[in-house]
Amino acid sequence: MKNFALIGAAGYIAPRHMRAIVDTGHRLAVAYDVNDSVGIIDSLAPQAEFFTEFERFYEHAQVLRRAPEAALNYVAVCSPNYLHHAHIAAGLRLGADVICEKPLVPTPGLLDELARVEQETGKRVFNILQLRHHDAILQLREKAAAAPADTKFDVELTYITSRGKWYAESWKGDPRKSFGVATNIGVHFFDMLHFVFGQLQANVVHFSGEAKAAGYLEYERARVRWFLSIDANDLPDEVKGKKTTFRNIDISGEQLEFSEGFTDLHTVSYREILAGRGYGLADARHCIETVDVIRAARVQAATADAHPFVRRLAG
Repeated sequence: MKNFALIGAAGYIAPRHMRAIVDTGHRLAVAYDVNDSVGIIDSLAPQAEFFTEFERFYEHAQVLRRAPEAALNYVAVCSPNYLHHAHIAAGLRLGADVICEKPLVPTPGLLDELARVEQETGKRVFNILQLRHHDAILQLREKAAAAPADTKFDVELTYITSRGKWYAESWKGDPRKSFGVATNIGVHFFDMLHFVFGQLQANVVHFSGEAKAAGYLEYERARVRWFLSIDANDLPDEVKGKKTTFRNIDISGEQLEFSEGFTDLHTVSYREILAGRGYGLADARHCIETVDVIRAARVQAATADAHPFVRRLAG
């Protein structure tokens, strides 16, 4: 049985990590969060130690290292995006492997820095890239691989997930902490597109704002028009008032249906990591490079390659 620590225990995604730890037969030994709304721990790991100050958490983890049976084997990082790098490095220096949510870090430079800390500590960083384990995505990857070598699929990706006023007041609404919409909610999809369609060949931004972003990506096997938004006003008329989220991926005229099958993907990811088949820094590099370019890119006028929602925004 492995010993786990969890950093960011009060966040939205933390319960999936707790469940994955328990469901894979391991032990959540200690958790940390600046907020104390972590009652979920009672149903999953009631004996876990809990701290609201990082210094106390870190010292406790150092003490655990004195006894091999109690020392941490893994640190799971679910903290706000801008803290990932510091918390990953701390976990590695505690003598543990680290499992972190996306986006791992905002820039390739910080990815290189984590690689140095891996070398210094002899420990590894793993990124949760759960869409790579989704059956529909795996089937799409097989379809793309089986297509003639000169085939390029035409993909239209639309993801609108409405957020209320609270979002702007939280760390997620601060681009210095979340790194913006394209990074915060888009990095999952950009990793999936690379996983399915190969290396990125072109990256153009057609719109960039606090609540939405859009652009064009060309991969070895696909041309992708993408639109991401947290603004309910962008929901299609047929969805408004009925649903708060709209997800649509059209691939050369066929809809990719993957609205189901998400609930256990963190557990699948943990099983793969524990079996030595986890996704590490090199696997995360492509999507990190993609969002890094998107954040810095100069917005270009919408052309035929632009997502249709961009043309709608332009009136």
